[in-house]
Amino acid sequence: MLTTRFVDGAPNWIDVGSPDLDGAAAFYGALFGWRFRSAGPDADGYGFFRLDGKTVAGGMPTGPGQGPPAWTVYFRSQDARATAEAAEQAHGRVLSQPLDVRGEGHMAILADQAGVPFGIWQPGRTTGVEAAGEPGALCWVELYTPDIAAAAAFYHKVLGLETSAVPFPAGTYTGVNPAGAGDDALFGGMVPLADAPAEAEAGPYWLPYFEVRDTDAVVERAERLGATVRMPATTVEGVGRTARLADPYGARFAVITSEPPQD
Repeated sequence: MLTTRFVDGAPNWIDVGSPDLDGAAAFYGALFGWRFRSAGPDADGYGFFRLDGKTVAGGMPTGPGQGPPAWTVYFRSQDARATAEAAEQAHGRVLSQPLDVRGEGHMAILADQAGVPFGIWQPGRTTGVEAAGEPGALCWVELYTPDIAAAAAFYHKVLGLETSAVPFPAGTYTGVNPAGAGDDALFGGMVPLADAPAEAEAGPYWLPYFEVRDTDAVVERAERLGATVRMPATTVEGVGRTARLADPYGARFAVITSEPPQD
């Protein structure tokens, strides 16, 4: 699971783009208890979702031509410009060139070899989110992709990420961890689109998971708030109880009540 002890290649930031940021703030506030705070008059509407005094995500308004409503996962990089160049060399694309965010860090938006957008965050004053792996915060990320081998090769070249086969009762899962960190540092996985028809219809993407205390209660509350249930609450043996949702504007995310670690 994720922690805030960020290392290169690990997710360290996340934000949602929405055509109605006020509405999205109301939705996530009612769902997770988040409170939205503007980053200031010069931030083009960008702001921060906070929970118990800690920043757990960002949010920004989007308009026509800026793509569909979506969550973007950012990965830590020591050098955003070098990482962007590596993405191009690995047959990805640079969607937004690296830029300095007022001394807080450098960011870029890239796309992998299958066209999946993701972000890069090179820490400055801000190292990343201030909470991870706890209720209301990001705890896992999952890439739905048409080609696991190609995706694994791309992210290894660009971010140094390593993959491993994790056995599950229903088969084998492809786990992802930072370079040299081993299975103990798994922060996500990769899933072939062929194994997830609902995801195949929507297209490849990075799916963020947020930890919750009661998945069933959160799903019920999300539906009342206008969300779409993309996968109902399901128990995965050895992992926890999870569900996949889309907020009222279409941004996809998942929730999970993780099983306690085994001795």
